[in-house]
Amino acid sequence: MAMEMEEIKSNSSSRIHGDDILPHIHHKVASPPKQTLFQDIKHTFNETFFSDDPFGKFKNQTVSRKFVLGLQSVFPIFDWGRGYNLKSFKGDLIAGLTIASLCIPQDIAYAKLAHLEPTYGLYTSFVAPLVYAFMGSSRDIAIGPVAVVSLLLGTLLSDEISDTKSHEYLRLAFTATFFAGITQMALGLLRLGFLIDFLSHAAIVGFMGGAAITIALQQLKGLLGIKDFTTKTDIISVMKSVFSAAHHGAKKNKKLFWVAAISPMICVIVSTFCVYITRADQKGVAIVRHIKRGVNPASASDIYFSGNYLSAGIRIGVIAAVAIGRTFAAMKDYSIDGNREMVALGTMNVIGSMTSCYVATGSFSRSAVNYMAGCKTAVSNIVMSIVLLLTLLLITPLFKYTPNAVLASIIIAAVLNLIDIKAAILLWKIDKFDFLACMGAFFGVVFHSVEIGLLIAVAISFAKILLQVTRPRTVVLGKLSGTTVYRNILQYPKAEQIPGMLIVRVDSAIYFSNSNYIKDRILKWLTDEEILRTSSEYPSIQYLIVEMSPVTDIDTSGIHAFEDLLKSLKKRDVQLLLANPGPIVIEKLHASKISDLIGEDKIFLTVGDAVATFGPKGANL
Repeated sequence: MAMEMEEIKSNSSSRIHGDDILPHIHHKVASPPKQTLFQDIKHTFNETFFSDDPFGKFKNQTVSRKFVLGLQSVFPIFDWGRGYNLKSFKGDLIAGLTIASLCIPQDIAYAKLAHLEPTYGLYTSFVAPLVYAFMGSSRDIAIGPVAVVSLLLGTLLSDEISDTKSHEYLRLAFTATFFAGITQMALGLLRLGFLIDFLSHAAIVGFMGGAAITIALQQLKGLLGIKDFTTKTDIISVMKSVFSAAHHGAKKNKKLFWVAAISPMICVIVSTFCVYITRADQKGVAIVRHIKRGVNPASASDIYFSGNYLSAGIRIGVIAAVAIGRTFAAMKDYSIDGNREMVALGTMNVIGSMTSCYVATGSFSRSAVNYMAGCKTAVSNIVMSIVLLLTLLLITPLFKYTPNAVLASIIIAAVLNLIDIKAAILLWKIDKFDFLACMGAFFGVVFHSVEIGLLIAVAISFAKILLQVTRPRTVVLGKLSGTTVYRNILQYPKAEQIPGMLIVRVDSAIYFSNSNYIKDRILKWLTDEEILRTSSEYPSIQYLIVEMSPVTDIDTSGIHAFEDLLKSLKKRDVQLLLANPGPIVIEKLHASKISDLIGEDKIFLTVGDAVATFGPKGANL
């Protein structure tokens, strides 16, 4: 019995629990099962592009069932449509009529932001929602033109063709819409929708806020009756135009769900009637003028597939697709397939470009109204589309006398909700770098242009990613008293460091981009700690423990960095111990033979095991 106790003491540490002595058992770090190169590539590919297992539902199904499931995947309406009933239709009918009353005046106004005739806004809200209702998987997103994308499109198009009334300008708008749709479809079909996420939430908050300010300032032309107004979107150019002349103004309405939903249409009806009976248009009040009656004419032949404007159309379309994708992603409040949505939106815009529509997407304001009005399915979009069809066929000439000032106030009322001050304050509290990204995008839009603001948003988002990848966090760990738990000594100042040991945790995968930084940072921690311990009662450092739980992967540069670290530690007479390397990491350590250089007996499952083995007696109690 005595010999057995001695063996336990020699191979493991002990813990005192009451009057009992319990052995601290060390477990060896296990390597994962060997995988072939093909299996490794297949796993990585599936995790990257098919992490949601979209084909799982097709397994073990008959051919006919697979066909039905495939049809339902492309056209979700055939799935939820089977259980559709009168109760659902009642909710969709009310919601559809409500959002139609909101979208008609908005469409007329948003088309002007894109420097297009008002008719094209109405065309877009007729065709696009119909396509989305069949192919989209969201039940409450309302489709149509939106202010930010309209402004972005108008800015980019007018930079290419200054004469916004020309047929070439209209053709370029259709071309940009076509290629925006192609880009969206490609991202969805190739399952590359995750690329859109490289635009951070912080950057989007700033971009949307800046765009809202820019759009609101642009409406001063209509509100104040300014005739000679700048085509630029920066705040300085706009304010110069404002101070030059002003004629008349208008008000904007707010508050209460139903009032907010129907107030734009009421404003349009009342103001149009007042202008008509008083003939205010002859006294200087700017009005919409003629709006064509009839459904969308075909426009496929107007799309540029060659010539000087083809490259411009592709570029503008891609930019619009990126802007749509990120803002659309921010709208999702429940689980839907992002790649399927990209395909639906892309198809919608491709078809739209061939039927005299310009770029459409999900609208924040309309979607909120749609949800609050009690929509049950995408049928609300179909109802809205039918109302738009009747409007185009019967009543568009009646909007001739609608004052531009009212349309301007409708736009301002809609875009002010895009300014999220609470989100900006939260960004400042949580992450100053995120706040910087937000402000960079905001001021880029306000003081220069929408496309520059979007470019800044992308640049800052990538800069943050690069900074986090190339300069990962490394922290020194200490033991919480009375436990075997090791935590960051900055977060837990009372955590005790182990005499003769330094424990460092690396909070990132180790790649070529950060491997040298991590090595240098660990050595700096070691140098700083040695200086501190020289002036205290602590013994000099003999062991460096690297806690590798957060290290999900390591490449050849990382392996070389560990080799260099070993050489540096050897010169200082310090031994390297590793704690809890993950399956991928331990596999690569073995494959590179660096585990032999470190020593298999110096790779542990936990920090506690390493301390129990090489630390001072009782350090892990």
